[in-house]
Amino acid sequence: MVIKERVQLFTDGACKGNPGVGGWGALIESSYFTKELKGYEQLTTNNRMELIAVIEGVKSIEKNANIVITTDSMYVKNGISQWIDNWRKNDWKTSAKKPVKNKELWLELDKLVQNYSIEWKWVKGHSGHPGNERADQLANAAISEFYSLEHSL
Repeated sequence: MVIKERVQLFTDGACKGNPGVGGWGALIESSYFTKELKGYEQLTTNNRMELIAVIEGVKSIEKNANIVITTDSMYVKNGISQWIDNWRKNDWKTSAKKPVKNKELWLELDKLVQNYSIEWKWVKGHSGHPGNERADQLANAAISEFYSLEHSL
């Protein structure tokens, strides 16, 4: 029997204005490595950044890993673990019969998570949780990089 590596993924998104300039951050830790990822978008929303942080984090982890994803986004955690089944059944409409926002990201995340064993955890943002705080720092650093790049042009 092969024991799969347990990987911790901590994610966060941030936005200056909503919509506005947004950043995402992901901290990946296992017993063998630590990896940090971040990125930004010029015009986005906080929820999009939260989703992209998870998507990019999971993409960078070897398939079939056991992943514990810790997020401070109830939108992401509940969306993927509770709401998505009904969205699929209802042709990507919410319970209020409105189109699901960020559908393309939900479709990507839904397809991606099929390759892993995932445990979803929620943590209150800005509560001192080390992994969440680092992911938040990465997301905000990405926003700062955008502004630095914009002013250097």
